[in-house]
Amino acid sequence: MFEVTVTTVAARPTAVIPAVTSWAEYPRVWKGLLDRVWSALHAAGITRGCPNVMLYLDDVPHVEVGVLYQGPPLAEPVVASELPGGRVASTRHRGPYHELGAAHEAVRTWCARHGLTTGPWWEVYGPHHDDPARLEVEVCYLTQ
Repeated sequence: MFEVTVTTVAARPTAVIPAVTSWAEYPRVWKGLLDRVWSALHAAGITRGCPNVMLYLDDVPHVEVGVLYQGPPLAEPVVASELPGGRVASTRHRGPYHELGAAHEAVRTWCARHGLTTGPWWEVYGPHHDDPARLEVEVCYLTQ
């Protein structure tokens, strides 16, 4: 169902709000963080062209929620960061967001079968569609 590919990618600049949360709390936290990033973008006159991203640095989780962005600094609490560069195993999820877990499982399973360990992982969203069947998310895991 999911095709997993391994490529070497360059780091990609982001504008994010870092947070430490729990997996139980994260579904209630991420939207507020993302709304604050978009408020800072809007204040800077930016209304589109910045795909949403969620970077998971570990299993605590330490997270960074924001957008792909290469530009002048935005208002605090938004900070400049980046999606990691290096060897990445990835797949593309197409469909409703509530089914996104299957894409993560596919990449983790593929990596385990091929003897690869995984590090930080992230999602790049977009473009947005009102039709859930047309939603797309790139799911990536840094590997070794």
